[in-house]
Amino acid sequence: MAQENNDDIIVIMTDDEGNEFYYREEMIIPVGVEKFALLVGIHDEHDEHPEGCGCGCEEGDEDVLIAKIVPDENGEDTYIEPTDEEFEAVQKAYDALVEEDEQE
Repeated sequence: MAQENNDDIIVIMTDDEGNEFYYREEMIIPVGVEKFALLVGIHDEHDEHPEGCGCGCEEGDEDVLIAKIVPDENGEDTYIEPTDEEFEAVQKAYDALVEEDEQE
């Protein structure tokens, strides 16, 4: 589920246990005709995360996800986990975008 907050698009991801995690859509990465979003976690320093939540908070890493953007039956964007092959294609496309930016 996504909602706009000023100019930011905020994506709410829900895990298997019903816990909600909030992400800001940092960029869209096109791969062929499909679109993928680079999502960066939004955390309040007072948020308590369950041990092993997988968001990277324990290691001090930034919480970053890649999600495939798929329109639902109402035309609204939904964000789903990409397959391993899609993830690899997104990584290559992202690396190419970064390399192109560095050359300019």
